[in-house]
Amino acid sequence: MRSDQGVGPENSAGPKTRRRGGWLLALVVLAGAGGAYAWQHRPHAEAPKPAARAPAPVPVTFAQVEQGPFGVVLGSLGTVQAYNTVQVRSRVDGEILKIGFREGQVVKKGDLLAQVDPRQYQAALDQARAKKTQDEANLKNAKADLERYTKLGDYASRQQTETQGAQVSQLTAQVASDQAAIDNATAQLSYATIQAPIDGVTGFRQIDVGNIVNAAQQTAIVTITQVEPIFVVYTAPEEQLREVTKALAAGPVPVEAWSTDGLTKLSDGRLDLVNNQVDTATGTVRLKASFANKDHALWPGLSVSTRMRTGTIPDAVTVPDDAVQHGPKGLYAFVVDDQKRARMQAVMVGRSTDGRTQVLKGLTPGQTVIWRGQSRVQEGALVGESKPAGQEARQQEAHPQEARQAGNAALAQSEAR
Repeated sequence: MRSDQGVGPENSAGPKTRRRGGWLLALVVLAGAGGAYAWQHRPHAEAPKPAARAPAPVPVTFAQVEQGPFGVVLGSLGTVQAYNTVQVRSRVDGEILKIGFREGQVVKKGDLLAQVDPRQYQAALDQARAKKTQDEANLKNAKADLERYTKLGDYASRQQTETQGAQVSQLTAQVASDQAAIDNATAQLSYATIQAPIDGVTGFRQIDVGNIVNAAQQTAIVTITQVEPIFVVYTAPEEQLREVTKALAAGPVPVEAWSTDGLTKLSDGRLDLVNNQVDTATGTVRLKASFANKDHALWPGLSVSTRMRTGTIPDAVTVPDDAVQHGPKGLYAFVVDDQKRARMQAVMVGRSTDGRTQVLKGLTPGQTVIWRGQSRVQEGALVGESKPAGQEARQQEAHPQEARQAGNAALAQSEAR
């Protein structure tokens, strides 16, 4: 017989209670996991944004607006010309026995250049001298006869006396002719020794030893050019003619000769001549300046640039050439204010000399302008000075044009980087 006493209400509720406890435990675990997940993924406070940095100053080179004496210089291009040029030719016929110079040698007036065979000219001179001696003897005898006839008086016929007098006159003329022949022979003999007619520099030798030369040939033995002093011929616009002639009338007008690139000064000279007419085809007048040229820096045919100083402006306002820029509205310069800000200022300029430009309007002495680096500068931009150091700075002072070109090249490389 089956007994049901062990199965009661308490016993029947046990499995249900255990199931509810399992679900509660699962909920607790899930809640804890969700809380941990929420904690880990809680929204963080936004980090403070860094403050915006101020723009760095643009590196440029500064220059000062200066006031003081400013030379009025007119620039042009010219050609060097020899002071004198001589093509040395033989004045007699004969064989060249000796060449007495080297090509390119500096010779002095009277130096031996070549020797032509002198024997025939020496013989002609000796013959002329002998002829004169002979005629002088005849003249002496004729004079003695004339003196005797004169003393005889009535004992000598008048015809004899007159005839003897005529003979004396004839022989006297013959002696004079003999002396002329001697002078001519002496000259011909001297021409056999060819000497330098001027001081100068010899060119290429055109005749060698052993060749026969004659007075009629066109080929020169050598060409000599005088280079101390030397000329430079250049032009000026007709608008500057009055200024140039006025300066020349006031005193010596200094002229400098430079290499065509404008970097090397070659020599100092002065204006000698303003041509007597203006070239109507070009509207220019030719000028000639002379240079001592002791160092032979100038050479005939060399192209040079010239700088002619015609006066001085006593209180001119000037800036470096590169400080003046070309814009769509004309010329301008960047002026740096007290806050190191660049301000565009319209300017009116005049002449340019030795790397500086005269400012007629727009700037005042003492202002600071941007000399180099304008390509990266805009209106109102903050700028900072970038000074060249040491040797480069000294080079700028000694050679402003060369320094400007070097600085522009360095700036271009910096911009490229």
